[in-house]
Amino acid sequence: MENNNVFNFCNISDECIKCGKCIPECTIHRINPDEATSPRGFLDLLAGVQNGELELDKNAKDIFESCFLCTSCVQVCPNHLQTDFAIENVRRDIADKYGITWFKKVFFYLLRHRKIFDIVAKLGYMFQTCGFKIEEEKNAMGSRFSIPLIKRGRLLPSMKKTSFLNKYPEKIPAKKPKKRVAIFIGCLANYNYTEVGDSLIKILKALDIDVFIPKKQMCCAAPAYFTGDFDTTDKLSKYNMDYFESFIDEVDAIIVPEATCCAMLKVDYEHYFKEYAPEYLEKHKKINSKIFGASEWLYKETNLVDILKTKEKNKVKVTYHDPCHFRKMLGVWQEPRALIKENYKFTEMSDPNICCGFGGITIQTEKFHLAQKAGKIKADMIDETKADVVAAECSACRIQITEALNRNNSNVIFKHPLELIAQML
Repeated sequence: MENNNVFNFCNISDECIKCGKCIPECTIHRINPDEATSPRGFLDLLAGVQNGELELDKNAKDIFESCFLCTSCVQVCPNHLQTDFAIENVRRDIADKYGITWFKKVFFYLLRHRKIFDIVAKLGYMFQTCGFKIEEEKNAMGSRFSIPLIKRGRLLPSMKKTSFLNKYPEKIPAKKPKKRVAIFIGCLANYNYTEVGDSLIKILKALDIDVFIPKKQMCCAAPAYFTGDFDTTDKLSKYNMDYFESFIDEVDAIIVPEATCCAMLKVDYEHYFKEYAPEYLEKHKKINSKIFGASEWLYKETNLVDILKTKEKNKVKVTYHDPCHFRKMLGVWQEPRALIKENYKFTEMSDPNICCGFGGITIQTEKFHLAQKAGKIKADMIDETKADVVAAECSACRIQITEALNRNNSNVIFKHPLELIAQML
Protein backbone atom coordinates (compact mmCIF):
# COMPACT_ATOMS: atom_id res chain seq x y z
CA MET A 1 0.00 0.00 0.00
CA GLU A 2 1.46 3.33 -1.01
CA ASN A 3 1.43 6.03 1.63
CA ASN A 4 -0.71 8.50 -0.31
CA ASN A 5 -2.97 9.27 2.62
CA VAL A 6 -1.98 12.03 5.04
CA PHE A 7 -3.56 11.43 8.42
CA ASN A 8 -4.75 14.66 10.05
CA PHE A 9 -3.43 14.52 13.61
CA CYS A 10 -4.83 17.98 14.36
CA ASN A 11 -8.39 16.67 14.05
CA ILE A 12 -7.79 14.65 17.21
CA SER A 13 -5.33 16.96 18.96
CA ASP A 14 -7.59 20.01 18.67
CA GLU A 15 -10.40 18.18 20.46
CA CYS A 16 -8.23 17.42 23.51
CA ILE A 17 -9.45 19.68 26.36
CA LYS A 18 -6.33 18.97 28.47
CA CYS A 19 -8.46 17.78 31.40
CA GLY A 20 -5.79 15.28 32.45
CA LYS A 21 -8.16 12.39 33.20
CA CYS A 22 -6.02 10.18 30.98
CA ILE A 23 -2.75 10.76 32.80
CA PRO A 24 -3.31 8.60 35.94
CA GLU A 25 -4.47 5.76 33.70
CA CYS A 26 -1.62 5.94 31.17
CA THR A 27 0.76 2.96 31.25
CA ILE A 28 3.86 4.77 30.01
CA HIS A 29 3.23 7.85 32.16
CA ARG A 30 2.87 5.59 35.21
CA ILE A 31 6.45 4.35 34.80
CA ASN A 32 7.87 7.46 33.09
CA PRO A 33 6.05 10.50 34.52
CA ASP A 34 6.85 13.02 31.80
CA GLU A 35 4.28 15.25 30.12
CA ALA A 36 5.74 14.28 26.74
CA THR A 37 4.88 10.65 27.39
CA SER A 38 1.28 11.26 28.38
CA PRO A 39 -1.75 11.03 26.08
CA ARG A 40 -2.24 14.79 25.91
CA GLY A 41 1.51 15.21 25.47
CA PHE A 42 1.47 12.76 22.57
CA LEU A 43 -1.40 14.68 20.95
CA ASP A 44 0.36 18.04 21.33
CA LEU A 45 3.50 16.63 19.76
CA LEU A 46 1.50 15.08 16.92
CA ALA A 47 -0.06 18.46 16.18
CA GLY A 48 3.43 19.94 16.14
CA VAL A 49 4.50 17.35 13.57
CA GLN A 50 1.40 18.08 11.50
CA ASN A 51 1.99 21.83 11.54
CA GLY A 52 5.69 21.56 10.76
CA GLU A 53 6.66 22.96 14.17
CA LEU A 54 8.27 19.70 15.22
CA GLU A 55 10.55 17.49 13.16
CA LEU A 56 9.83 13.78 13.17
CA ASP A 57 13.40 13.11 14.30
CA LYS A 58 14.77 10.20 16.30
CA ASN A 59 13.85 11.84 19.57
CA ALA A 60 10.23 12.13 18.45
CA LYS A 61 10.43 8.57 17.15
CA ASP A 62 11.58 7.38 20.58
CA ILE A 63 8.70 9.18 22.28
CA PHE A 64 5.96 7.88 19.96
CA GLU A 65 7.30 4.34 20.14
CA SER A 66 7.12 4.39 23.95
CA CYS A 67 3.31 4.26 23.97
CA PHE A 68 1.98 0.84 25.00
CA LEU A 69 -1.23 1.31 22.95
CA CYS A 70 -3.18 0.02 25.95
CA THR A 71 -6.10 2.39 25.10
CA SER A 72 -6.54 3.38 28.77
CA CYS A 73 -6.66 7.01 27.64
CA VAL A 74 -9.40 6.26 25.10
CA GLN A 75 -11.47 4.53 27.76
CA VAL A 76 -11.51 7.47 30.18
CA CYS A 77 -11.41 10.38 27.70
CA PRO A 78 -14.63 12.47 27.92
CA ASN A 79 -14.36 13.09 24.17
CA HIS A 80 -13.42 9.45 23.39
CA LEU A 81 -10.41 10.64 21.38
CA GLN A 82 -8.69 7.86 19.41
CA THR A 83 -5.19 8.63 20.63
CA ASP A 84 -4.13 5.06 19.89
CA PHE A 85 -5.17 5.40 16.23
CA ALA A 86 -3.23 8.66 15.95
CA ILE A 87 -0.08 7.03 17.33
CA GLU A 88 -0.49 4.03 15.03
CA ASN A 89 -0.58 6.47 12.12
CA VAL A 90 2.51 8.40 13.19
CA ARG A 91 4.30 5.08 13.49
CA ARG A 92 3.48 4.53 9.84
CA ASP A 93 5.20 7.83 9.08
CA ILE A 94 8.14 6.77 11.25
CA ALA A 95 8.39 3.46 9.39
CA ASP A 96 8.33 5.29 6.07
CA LYS A 97 11.10 7.65 7.16
CA TYR A 98 13.41 5.37 9.13
CA GLY A 99 12.44 1.94 7.87
CA ILE A 100 11.57 -1.14 9.90
CA THR A 101 14.18 -3.15 11.79
CA TRP A 102 15.29 -6.24 9.86
CA PHE A 103 13.99 -8.80 12.36
CA LYS A 104 10.57 -7.17 12.30
CA LYS A 105 10.57 -7.31 8.51
CA VAL A 106 11.33 -11.02 8.67
CA PHE A 107 8.56 -11.57 11.20
CA PHE A 108 6.01 -9.62 9.18
CA TYR A 109 7.01 -11.57 6.07
CA LEU A 110 6.20 -14.78 7.94
CA LEU A 111 2.84 -13.34 9.00
CA ARG A 112 2.00 -12.81 5.32
CA HIS A 113 3.10 -16.31 4.30
CA ARG A 114 1.53 -18.99 6.47
CA LYS A 115 3.17 -22.00 4.79
CA ILE A 116 6.64 -20.56 5.28
CA PHE A 117 5.78 -19.67 8.88
CA ASP A 118 4.70 -23.29 9.40
CA ILE A 119 8.12 -24.50 8.21
CA VAL A 120 9.98 -21.99 10.38
CA ALA A 121 7.85 -22.96 13.38
CA LYS A 122 8.60 -26.63 12.80
CA LEU A 123 12.32 -25.88 12.62
CA GLY A 124 11.95 -23.74 15.74
CA TYR A 125 10.44 -26.69 17.58
CA MET A 126 13.25 -29.00 16.44
CA PHE A 127 16.16 -26.68 17.21
CA GLN A 128 14.93 -24.52 20.11
CA THR A 129 16.94 -26.56 22.61
CA CYS A 130 20.12 -25.42 20.81
CA GLY A 131 19.58 -21.82 21.86
CA PHE A 132 17.47 -22.31 24.94
CA LYS A 133 17.63 -24.20 28.18
CA ILE A 134 14.38 -26.05 28.79
CA GLU A 135 13.09 -25.98 32.32
CA GLU A 136 10.17 -27.98 33.67
CA GLU A 137 8.18 -26.90 36.65
CA LYS A 138 5.27 -28.48 38.39
CA ASN A 139 2.38 -26.06 38.55
CA ALA A 140 -0.48 -25.65 40.97
CA MET A 141 -2.79 -27.65 38.71
CA GLY A 142 -0.68 -30.78 39.08
CA SER A 143 0.42 -30.94 35.44
CA ARG A 144 3.80 -30.07 33.92
CA PHE A 145 4.83 -27.43 31.44
CA SER A 146 8.06 -26.31 29.80
CA ILE A 147 9.27 -22.85 28.88
CA PRO A 148 12.41 -22.05 26.90
CA LEU A 149 14.71 -19.91 28.99
CA ILE A 150 17.06 -17.59 27.13
CA LYS A 151 20.51 -17.51 28.71
CA ARG A 152 20.05 -13.84 29.58
CA GLY A 153 17.13 -14.86 31.77
CA ARG A 154 14.33 -13.90 29.38
CA LEU A 155 11.31 -16.22 29.27
CA LEU A 156 9.66 -16.88 25.93
CA PRO A 157 7.08 -19.49 24.88
CA SER A 158 8.29 -22.62 23.13
CA MET A 159 7.18 -23.69 19.66
CA LYS A 160 4.87 -26.70 19.59
CA LYS A 161 5.53 -29.71 17.39
CA THR A 162 2.29 -29.24 15.44
CA SER A 163 0.40 -25.97 15.09
CA PHE A 164 -3.27 -25.78 16.03
CA LEU A 165 -4.35 -25.24 12.42
CA ASN A 166 -2.43 -28.33 11.31
CA LYS A 167 -3.51 -30.41 14.28
CA TYR A 168 -7.23 -30.63 13.57
CA PRO A 169 -9.41 -31.29 10.50
CA GLU A 170 -11.23 -28.33 9.01
CA LYS A 171 -14.60 -29.65 10.18
CA ILE A 172 -15.34 -31.25 13.54
CA PRO A 173 -19.02 -32.21 13.38
CA ALA A 174 -21.21 -32.55 16.45
CA LYS A 175 -23.69 -35.41 16.89
CA LYS A 176 -26.74 -33.21 17.29
CA PRO A 177 -25.40 -29.70 16.61
CA LYS A 178 -27.22 -26.77 18.15
CA LYS A 179 -24.90 -24.17 16.61
CA ARG A 180 -21.96 -23.93 14.23
CA VAL A 181 -18.95 -21.75 14.91
CA ALA A 182 -15.70 -20.88 13.18
CA ILE A 183 -12.50 -20.43 15.18
CA PHE A 184 -9.98 -17.66 14.55
CA ILE A 185 -7.08 -18.91 16.60
CA GLY A 186 -4.39 -16.17 16.55
CA CYS A 187 -0.68 -16.74 15.89
CA LEU A 188 0.51 -17.33 19.46
CA ALA A 189 -2.26 -19.85 20.18
CA ASN A 190 -1.58 -21.44 16.80
CA TYR A 191 2.17 -21.95 17.20
CA ASN A 192 3.02 -21.60 20.90
CA TYR A 193 0.05 -22.01 23.22
CA THR A 194 -1.84 -24.73 21.35
CA GLU A 195 -3.42 -25.83 24.63
CA VAL A 196 -5.73 -22.82 24.26
CA GLY A 197 -7.20 -24.19 21.03
CA ASP A 198 -7.25 -27.73 22.45
CA SER A 199 -9.31 -26.47 25.38
CA LEU A 200 -11.70 -24.58 23.13
CA ILE A 201 -12.28 -27.67 20.99
CA LYS A 202 -12.95 -29.73 24.12
CA ILE A 203 -15.49 -27.20 25.39
CA LEU A 204 -17.30 -26.93 22.04
CA LYS A 205 -17.51 -30.72 21.80
CA ALA A 206 -19.01 -30.87 25.30
CA LEU A 207 -21.60 -28.30 24.19
CA ASP A 208 -22.40 -30.32 21.04
CA ILE A 209 -21.48 -27.47 18.71
CA ASP A 210 -20.29 -27.93 15.14
CA VAL A 211 -16.74 -26.62 14.73
CA PHE A 212 -15.31 -25.13 11.55
CA ILE A 213 -11.59 -24.29 11.51
CA PRO A 214 -10.90 -22.00 8.52
CA LYS A 215 -7.54 -23.34 7.39
CA LYS A 216 -6.66 -20.38 5.19
CA GLN A 217 -6.99 -17.76 7.93
CA MET A 218 -4.04 -15.38 8.24
CA CYS A 219 -2.64 -13.28 11.06
CA CYS A 220 -4.98 -10.48 12.14
CA ALA A 221 -2.07 -8.05 11.42
CA ALA A 222 -1.92 -6.54 14.90
CA PRO A 223 1.89 -6.85 15.29
CA ALA A 224 2.47 -5.07 11.97
CA TYR A 225 -0.25 -2.49 12.57
CA PHE A 226 1.08 -1.46 15.97
CA THR A 227 4.57 -1.17 14.50
CA GLY A 228 3.57 1.04 11.56
CA ASP A 229 3.78 -1.54 8.77
CA PHE A 230 0.57 -0.51 7.02
CA ASP A 231 1.46 -2.44 3.88
CA THR A 232 1.27 -5.73 5.76
CA THR A 233 -1.81 -4.49 7.62
CA ASP A 234 -3.55 -3.66 4.35
CA LYS A 235 -2.85 -7.07 2.79
CA LEU A 236 -3.80 -9.16 5.81
CA SER A 237 -6.91 -7.21 6.82
CA LYS A 238 -8.39 -7.27 3.32
CA TYR A 239 -7.47 -10.92 2.83
CA ASN A 240 -9.16 -11.96 6.07
CA MET A 241 -12.32 -10.01 5.30
CA ASP A 242 -12.56 -11.55 1.81
CA TYR A 243 -11.94 -15.02 3.25
CA PHE A 244 -14.39 -14.63 6.13
CA GLU A 245 -17.04 -13.45 3.68
CA SER A 246 -16.81 -16.82 1.87
CA PHE A 247 -18.17 -18.72 4.91
CA ILE A 248 -19.79 -16.13 7.19
CA ASP A 249 -23.36 -17.10 6.23
CA GLU A 250 -22.64 -20.72 7.16
CA VAL A 251 -21.68 -20.07 10.81
CA ASP A 252 -23.41 -18.55 13.81
CA ALA A 253 -20.22 -16.92 15.03
CA ILE A 254 -16.48 -16.54 14.60
CA ILE A 255 -15.06 -16.99 18.07
CA VAL A 256 -11.61 -15.67 19.00
CA PRO A 257 -9.79 -16.82 22.17
CA GLU A 258 -7.31 -13.95 21.96
CA ALA A 259 -8.09 -10.42 23.16
CA THR A 260 -5.71 -8.59 20.82
CA CYS A 261 -6.80 -10.53 17.74
CA CYS A 262 -10.46 -10.01 18.59
CA ALA A 263 -10.04 -6.25 19.11
CA MET A 264 -8.00 -5.99 15.92
CA LEU A 265 -10.67 -7.76 13.88
CA LYS A 266 -13.56 -5.84 15.40
CA VAL A 267 -12.29 -2.35 16.22
CA ASP A 268 -8.94 -1.68 14.56
CA TYR A 269 -10.10 -3.02 11.20
CA GLU A 270 -13.00 -0.59 11.31
CA HIS A 271 -10.70 2.35 12.08
CA TYR A 272 -8.28 1.30 9.37
CA PHE A 273 -10.92 0.70 6.70
CA LYS A 274 -12.66 3.98 7.48
CA GLU A 275 -9.44 5.90 6.83
CA TYR A 276 -7.74 3.83 4.12
CA ALA A 277 -10.18 1.34 2.55
CA PRO A 278 -13.78 2.58 2.87
CA GLU A 279 -14.88 0.06 0.24
CA TYR A 280 -14.41 -2.65 2.91
CA LEU A 281 -16.59 -1.02 5.56
CA GLU A 282 -19.88 -2.69 4.59
CA LYS A 283 -18.23 -6.09 4.34
CA HIS A 284 -16.60 -5.58 7.73
CA LYS A 285 -19.87 -4.46 9.29
CA LYS A 286 -21.59 -7.70 8.27
CA ILE A 287 -18.75 -9.93 9.43
CA ASN A 288 -18.09 -7.93 12.60
CA SER A 289 -21.57 -8.71 13.93
CA LYS A 290 -20.55 -12.37 14.19
CA ILE A 291 -17.09 -11.96 15.77
CA PHE A 292 -16.92 -12.62 19.52
CA GLY A 293 -14.36 -13.23 22.21
CA ALA A 294 -14.46 -16.89 23.23
CA SER A 295 -15.57 -16.46 26.85
CA GLU A 296 -18.09 -13.78 25.83
CA TRP A 297 -19.81 -16.04 23.32
CA LEU A 298 -19.67 -19.16 25.48
CA TYR A 299 -21.22 -17.31 28.40
CA LYS A 300 -23.96 -15.54 26.46
CA GLU A 301 -24.87 -18.03 23.75
CA THR A 302 -24.50 -21.49 25.33
CA ASN A 303 -25.50 -23.42 28.44
CA LEU A 304 -21.89 -23.76 29.58
CA VAL A 305 -22.65 -22.16 32.95
CA ASP A 306 -25.34 -24.77 33.66
CA ILE A 307 -22.90 -27.57 32.82
CA LEU A 308 -20.19 -26.10 35.04
CA LYS A 309 -22.66 -25.88 37.93
CA THR A 310 -22.87 -29.68 37.91
CA LYS A 311 -19.12 -30.05 38.42
CA GLU A 312 -17.32 -30.13 41.74
CA LYS A 313 -15.57 -27.07 43.07
CA ASN A 314 -11.80 -26.90 42.60
CA LYS A 315 -9.56 -25.80 45.49
CA VAL A 316 -7.22 -23.85 43.21
CA LYS A 317 -7.30 -20.11 43.87
CA VAL A 318 -7.53 -18.00 40.70
CA THR A 319 -7.18 -14.28 40.01
CA TYR A 320 -7.96 -12.63 36.66
CA HIS A 321 -6.07 -9.98 34.70
CA ASP A 322 -8.09 -7.90 32.24
CA PRO A 323 -6.38 -7.74 28.83
CA CYS A 324 -6.52 -4.16 27.57
CA HIS A 325 -7.96 -5.21 24.23
CA PHE A 326 -10.89 -7.01 25.87
CA ARG A 327 -12.04 -4.82 28.75
CA LYS A 328 -11.06 -1.39 27.44
CA MET A 329 -11.82 -1.89 23.75
CA LEU A 330 -14.61 -4.49 23.75
CA GLY A 331 -16.12 -4.27 27.24
CA VAL A 332 -15.49 -7.98 27.88
CA TRP A 333 -14.57 -8.62 31.52
CA GLN A 334 -17.54 -10.02 33.42
CA GLU A 335 -17.96 -13.13 31.25
CA PRO A 336 -14.61 -14.86 31.89
CA ARG A 337 -14.95 -14.18 35.61
CA ALA A 338 -18.46 -15.63 35.70
CA LEU A 339 -17.23 -18.84 34.05
CA ILE A 340 -14.17 -19.20 36.27
CA LYS A 341 -16.10 -18.53 39.48
CA GLU A 342 -18.37 -21.54 38.92
CA ASN A 343 -15.62 -24.01 39.81
CA TYR A 344 -12.65 -22.17 41.29
CA LYS A 345 -11.91 -20.05 44.32
CA PHE A 346 -11.74 -16.55 42.91
CA THR A 347 -9.91 -13.54 44.27
CA GLU A 348 -9.72 -10.12 42.64
CA MET A 349 -6.42 -8.28 42.46
CA SER A 350 -6.32 -4.63 43.52
CA ASP A 351 -6.52 -3.27 39.96
CA PRO A 352 -7.01 -5.99 37.32
CA ASN A 353 -7.55 -3.36 34.62
CA ILE A 354 -3.97 -1.99 34.77
CA CYS A 355 -2.03 -2.92 31.62
CA CYS A 356 0.44 -5.78 32.08
CA GLY A 357 2.98 -3.94 29.92
CA PHE A 358 3.35 -6.18 26.87
CA GLY A 359 3.08 -3.20 24.54
CA GLY A 360 3.88 -4.87 21.20
CA ILE A 361 7.04 -5.95 19.40
CA THR A 362 8.97 -2.68 19.78
CA ILE A 363 8.37 -2.53 23.54
CA GLN A 364 9.30 -6.21 23.90
CA THR A 365 12.54 -5.84 21.96
CA GLU A 366 13.98 -2.34 21.71
CA LYS A 367 12.31 -0.96 24.87
CA PHE A 368 12.09 -4.01 27.08
CA HIS A 369 13.15 -1.98 30.11
CA LEU A 370 9.74 -0.28 29.92
CA ALA A 371 7.96 -3.62 29.74
CA GLN A 372 9.88 -4.77 32.81
CA LYS A 373 8.80 -1.73 34.85
CA ALA A 374 5.14 -2.12 33.90
CA GLY A 375 5.33 -5.88 34.42
CA LYS A 376 6.74 -5.46 37.92
CA ILE A 377 3.66 -3.49 38.97
CA LYS A 378 1.35 -6.21 37.67
CA ALA A 379 3.42 -9.08 39.11
CA ASP A 380 3.43 -7.51 42.58
CA MET A 381 -0.32 -7.05 42.32
CA ILE A 382 -0.81 -10.70 41.39
CA ASP A 383 1.47 -11.96 44.17
CA GLU A 384 -0.46 -9.92 46.74
CA THR A 385 -3.59 -12.00 46.01
CA LYS A 386 -1.86 -15.24 47.14
CA ALA A 387 -3.49 -16.92 44.14
CA ASP A 388 -2.24 -20.17 42.63
CA VAL A 389 -3.17 -19.16 39.09
CA VAL A 390 -3.55 -15.92 37.17
CA ALA A 391 -5.77 -16.13 34.10
CA ALA A 392 -6.19 -13.80 31.13
CA GLU A 393 -7.73 -14.32 27.71
CA CYS A 394 -4.64 -13.11 25.85
CA SER A 395 -1.40 -14.87 24.87
CA ALA A 396 0.51 -11.58 24.67
CA CYS A 397 -0.42 -10.94 28.31
CA ARG A 398 0.66 -14.52 29.00
CA ILE A 399 4.17 -13.85 27.69
CA GLN A 400 4.51 -10.61 29.64
CA ILE A 401 2.98 -11.78 32.92
CA THR A 402 4.89 -15.08 32.93
CA GLU A 403 8.10 -13.13 32.42
CA ALA A 404 7.24 -10.64 35.17
CA LEU A 405 6.27 -13.37 37.65
CA ASN A 406 9.50 -15.22 36.90
CA ARG A 407 11.53 -12.11 37.72
CA ASN A 408 9.54 -11.85 40.94
CA ASN A 409 10.44 -15.45 41.80
CA SER A 410 6.72 -16.04 42.08
CA ASN A 411 4.99 -19.42 42.34
CA VAL A 412 1.86 -18.16 40.57
CA ILE A 413 1.38 -19.74 37.15
CA PHE A 414 -0.59 -18.54 34.14
CA LYS A 415 -3.57 -20.29 32.59
CA HIS A 416 -5.96 -19.22 29.86
CA PRO A 417 -9.58 -19.23 31.14
CA LEU A 418 -10.45 -21.85 28.52
CA GLU A 419 -7.83 -24.17 30.00
CA LEU A 420 -9.39 -23.81 33.45
CA ILE A 421 -12.88 -24.44 32.08
CA ALA A 422 -11.82 -27.42 29.96
CA GLN A 423 -10.19 -29.05 32.98
CA MET A 424 -13.52 -28.99 34.80
CA LEU A 425 -15.22 -30.74 31.88
